[in-house]
Amino acid sequence: MADTAAATTTKPAEKAEKGGGDPEMKGWLLKWTNYIKGYQRRWFVLSKGVLSYYRNQSEINHTCRGTISLHGALIHTVDSCTFVISNGGTQTFHIKAANEVERQSWVTSLELAKVRAIRAMESEEEEAEETAQVVPSQEINTVVRDLTERLENMRTCYDLITKHGAALQRALNDLESNEEESLASRTKIVNERATLFRITSNAMINAGNDYLRSAESQGHKWSKMLHHEREQRQRLEEIIEQMAKQQSQMEQAAVMVRRNKLTTQSGSAQNPSNPGAILTSDDETEFFDAEEHGYTGRPGESPTDGTFILKLNKRRSSSEDQVGSEGQTGSSSESDETKRTIKTVQQVCLISAARMLSGGDDDTVDRVSNPRAEDADDTRTAQTNPRNTEQKVSVRRTRVPEKPNYPLSLWSIMKNCIGKDLSKIPMPVNFNEPLSMLQRLTEDYEYADILDFASRCTDECEQLAYLAAFTVSTYATTSNRTGKPFNPLLGETFECDRMDDLGWRSLAEQVSHHPPIAALHCEGKNWMCWQEFSMTSKFRGKYVQINPLGGAYVLFPKTGSRYSWHKVTTTVNNIIVGKLWVDQHGEMEIKGTNAAEGNKCILNYIPYSYFSREVQRTVKGVVINRKNEVKWVVRGTWDDKIEIAPVLRTNGSMDSPTYITGDYKVAWKRRPAPPDSDKFYNFTTLACQLNEPEEGVAPTDSRRRPDQRLMEDGAWDASNKEKLRLEEKQRTVRRERETEAEQAATEGRPYPAYEPMWFKREKEEGSDEYVHVYKNTYWQAKAAQDWSGCPDIY
Repeated sequence: MADTAAATTTKPAEKAEKGGGDPEMKGWLLKWTNYIKGYQRRWFVLSKGVLSYYRNQSEINHTCRGTISLHGALIHTVDSCTFVISNGGTQTFHIKAANEVERQSWVTSLELAKVRAIRAMESEEEEAEETAQVVPSQEINTVVRDLTERLENMRTCYDLITKHGAALQRALNDLESNEEESLASRTKIVNERATLFRITSNAMINAGNDYLRSAESQGHKWSKMLHHEREQRQRLEEIIEQMAKQQSQMEQAAVMVRRNKLTTQSGSAQNPSNPGAILTSDDETEFFDAEEHGYTGRPGESPTDGTFILKLNKRRSSSEDQVGSEGQTGSSSESDETKRTIKTVQQVCLISAARMLSGGDDDTVDRVSNPRAEDADDTRTAQTNPRNTEQKVSVRRTRVPEKPNYPLSLWSIMKNCIGKDLSKIPMPVNFNEPLSMLQRLTEDYEYADILDFASRCTDECEQLAYLAAFTVSTYATTSNRTGKPFNPLLGETFECDRMDDLGWRSLAEQVSHHPPIAALHCEGKNWMCWQEFSMTSKFRGKYVQINPLGGAYVLFPKTGSRYSWHKVTTTVNNIIVGKLWVDQHGEMEIKGTNAAEGNKCILNYIPYSYFSREVQRTVKGVVINRKNEVKWVVRGTWDDKIEIAPVLRTNGSMDSPTYITGDYKVAWKRRPAPPDSDKFYNFTTLACQLNEPEEGVAPTDSRRRPDQRLMEDGAWDASNKEKLRLEEKQRTVRRERETEAEQAATEGRPYPAYEPMWFKREKEEGSDEYVHVYKNTYWQAKAAQDWSGCPDIY
């Protein structure tokens, strides 16, 4: 019955080409709303690269229920009647047509609209780049000189028209009055004068048209430039105002510190414990230079016990769901799910049992032995000393060539890019590091030994606590790594086979270019991970903010426990002046499914604040079982270490509980940096080995990328030229596909979308999200050295 209701009323008149070749399509389709209402009939309109929908046709002029821009959208066919449109994170439309013909008609039109939207966007960006690169003073002189010359031509034509017009008028008067000359001679003179007048008139028309065209083109160009300059000036004014406020706050804080120094010292002597400040995430938090250390206590000392705000997601009841209606700002399956969750806040107090028994205020916690740390030590020993293992381990390099000194101001490049998406900013390799984004994603598994230990845990909540420590460890190197990785080319891959020494292997592939999406699959002996990474980013003048999209997943086959999470926000500060530094902030929720259904871990990454009493780069969280009971506590910093402790009992109210914990044990500790790592991009030992040349890898592997290899070898000028060549080659291939797609759409036949080589897009189990999953074909192809299907991208 639902399929019958999907009957699309698209008629030939409703599917037409508007001015400029923009496709337009209208009709009734079924759209998924939520689990209660299911599919609902909606009126869809495709126009100018945007798909919009309404409850009925009468709402078109006043109430749009939702829109999705196609330039960065993914269009996926589910079955003969259903297709999905997603923009990579925030919006997903699940749509059902009446039959396969209608579905294919819509999908073809959507693909064609996406191609043209991408082309229009890139045309505007190229024009904006050209505008931004113009030197205003030189351009003004050129424009004024050009318009002046054209105006002089018009004045000359005006004088000639006046002259020849008067001569023609005299010839006409002579034609009527002069009887001495013959009529033939007088007519000849009139014709000559008329011919000259016509020639000068045409010249005047041409000169006027030239002036008009030049004025219009320059006017459009200068309008764009004026708008750009206004935005830039406004941004800079905001930055200066913020910097002035920060300076004032810092001066006031310094005065207060000096005034209260004696009082503070006496207070500290009387009360050694230093409760942590309430931890909340605030978008208005000001960022300052970060400290270079993690914990500030004595070696071996734990962070202080304290309080923090814990935000929990509470699901609304079905009766509450029925009260709400479809949103006004564009609903999707994800947004509908979000509407059924609300935030509850708890203020948590942590007290260790050892501290209660001792009756003292000392923060030192007796430590228990950490078998995971011992396992990690054994693993590292095996890596550095191959003779300790039965299997021979290949000797790998421990450093890369030192970074050459090519001074270049980051602000000089980025000052014209305020407000733009980071992935759209053309950056020279001077600000890169010689690694691809695919290799940076692989670095997430540097501390995969935590997953090995978690897979052996018999307590599922303890397992989740160790998994939380692993997710924090993925940010360890970002504290001092400010270089930008190379953007992968479409079809680029990276394999990392470390089964012989580290016990895991991974494969990553760039599966989409618009929007940029990377897929990664990693497997150990007792666990399997996969993730899809995309991001949105904006340069705000003072800082760059990166919001990751896509999810990460892990499966422990032995127990059937499966977990998923999304990464937190990353901010790169001090773009204008000062040393670049990175901060991680936001809330991460690790959800359990399958055998771990109902278990979850909530981690708060505390944003840096100059005035906070909290240890900077702090992470705090709790593990909650399916009965909604807090069973483990997680604490530490994302650049140093994470400790976990079991909750023995809970006191206090629901809104302000007190958790009595057992002894803390180190779940993750960052390894020391290699000697002189600051000379080679602050790489860890694993990072140095990622781009090491290796035989037998795919021709699309990042190790074979020429511009990246040239940069590692120190030939930065040659690397910049090679980078431009590769990017232009990728654009050429994309334009060819766009031309073929347009031709197919014109002929009314389907055009196959780009298909990754080693991954396929499937619906994620237990959710409405579509992710790229591994096909399980790469390692077999490598063993056979069969790379026949790999594209030529280098």
